[in-house]
Amino acid sequence: MQVTKHEHACLVIEKAGARLVIDPGSYTLPLDDTTGVVGVVITHEHGDHWTVEQITRILERNPDARIFGPAGVATAIAHAAVEVVVETVAHGDMIEVEPFTLEFFGSAHAVIHTSIPVVDNVGVLVNDSVYYPGDSYTLPDRRVELLAAPIGAPWLKLGDVMDFVIAVAPKNTIPVHEMVLSVIGKDLANRLVGMAAAQCGSEFTVLEPGESLST
Repeated sequence: MQVTKHEHACLVIEKAGARLVIDPGSYTLPLDDTTGVVGVVITHEHGDHWTVEQITRILERNPDARIFGPAGVATAIAHAAVEVVVETVAHGDMIEVEPFTLEFFGSAHAVIHTSIPVVDNVGVLVNDSVYYPGDSYTLPDRRVELLAAPIGAPWLKLGDVMDFVIAVAPKNTIPVHEMVLSVIGKDLANRLVGMAAAQCGSEFTVLEPGESLST
């Protein structure tokens, strides 16, 4: 599989000419050239992980693409008054979208503050290989080939991210969810999370938007 990073939290995974899009949100530039999409995973309802425009654009080019997300995503899209069918997923679900197998983990977004409601969130494991937790520290139930680790957000502390990477102990780690950081802030986060990756024997690779890694 080929994993291409786009801005912020968006990944495009390709296998055998088919593509899976994860979290195309407001901090991601328009995915104008995305064809061959068989599925879209939206880990939670926050706008930096999906927008009406991004989803509509994908479906215009790929009308048969299936959209997956937790209950909160289905509700948010319904409130947006767009004709998009969301297949609701939850912890423990496994979905086949050829050539991808999707497994979902967790149920809740990490706490931002006690005054802010906690929304639904699912992590997704693709083909028993690539794991992205959304906005959470939910652990997969096995070692994975590639972890997409969030490094910048109102809900996270870098020490917690380091512990998360060490706990997952993937073969490879890439940083994501970084558009809220300055260039200097990204450099710091990458250095610290890279240190954690080294502790658990994980290769750490920083991908710029449009760059890819094969698993």
